[in-house]
Amino acid sequence: MCRLALRSADEAFSPYDVLTAMEAMQEGYDGSGLGLLLRGVEFEDFRLKSHHVVLSGIAHTEAAFHRLTDWMGSQGFQIRYVHEFERRPELIEAQDRFVYLVRVYRMPATWDALSCEEIDDNLLRVRLAIRQNEELNRGEITVFSLYRDVVTLKEVGWPLQVGDALGLADGRLKARVVMAQGRQNTNYGINLYACHPFFIQGIATMTNGENTAFVPIREWLEGKNIPGYIGYHSDSEVFAHILHYVTRRLKLPLELYKHVITPLKNEELDQHPQGEFLKGLRTVCRRLIIDGPNAVIATLPDETCMLVMDQKKMRPATVGGRPGAWAMASEMCGVAALVPDRDPSLDFQPMREHTVIIPPDRKDYHIWSQLDPCTLPLAA
Repeated sequence: MCRLALRSADEAFSPYDVLTAMEAMQEGYDGSGLGLLLRGVEFEDFRLKSHHVVLSGIAHTEAAFHRLTDWMGSQGFQIRYVHEFERRPELIEAQDRFVYLVRVYRMPATWDALSCEEIDDNLLRVRLAIRQNEELNRGEITVFSLYRDVVTLKEVGWPLQVGDALGLADGRLKARVVMAQGRQNTNYGINLYACHPFFIQGIATMTNGENTAFVPIREWLEGKNIPGYIGYHSDSEVFAHILHYVTRRLKLPLELYKHVITPLKNEELDQHPQGEFLKGLRTVCRRLIIDGPNAVIATLPDETCMLVMDQKKMRPATVGGRPGAWAMASEMCGVAALVPDRDPSLDFQPMREHTVIIPPDRKDYHIWSQLDPCTLPLAA
């Protein structure tokens, strides 16, 4: 099993706070990987603007770093800020880390008239080009995200050790939402792309558990020929792509994600007020039904946070907090460490039919049940 931790707060905070809180759950990971995704990023000495995007990744060699710099310039991106980590390389086992990339770019001026959806498509195209262009990459660049106010960091090692290696305790890098996964390597080789959270067009997910339905889901997603549905170094990456497919491609409400990955039984749908529509959705998306056990935590571009789990409910997770600061974690002790000044009697462990949502206003968390009526598209 892995361990998941998410904190969402009105006031930006250091990701090191989340790494410290993860120590309460340290028996659940083995040092084979840490993934951090920061959303609503704030730099100490630079203010992000609407036309800025942040590139996150690793250039493993100096030559790769210069190739990437030149290539981004040729695509019309203008560098505006570089976050320099106060590194302690002796704390990192891997030695091929020339520079950890957190670079702010001004998007090409030719994009100024584009819609947000068109910009997202272009950013995805650029990120895939960096990852797949053999002349540019040569196996020497790892790119995690290219998006507005998002920073993604991944490294092999124990969470606090990685945080110390990158100097994350200095407070120069903060965010309103931080997702963290301490990985326990169970069935794949150690690979930075296998470390959660996974990211596509502003959607990010991380998972505790394993997905035994991985192969047919992966084959179905790859068969759609949708840009970004690649990689799959982890069986959990499909959760991000399914969420993307449901909300961005099918344009369905967020609450229907749970109906796709873990649909209700026929006898339950027979009693549901929208049972016929949900039966049709189950049929159309039947190849996306997961098998667990899994707990999935996700975030969206507007800073909405979500927690779901599969029918087996063998990878529990908990939500808790107070107005203005909320947490989701694999264990209750993780929630307690992330938001200690909360009322613990309000902590909630979702059941198999629940979707837990922390909205962007962070006043409270909401619980959706698959057994209740849901918001359907107008065409339905």
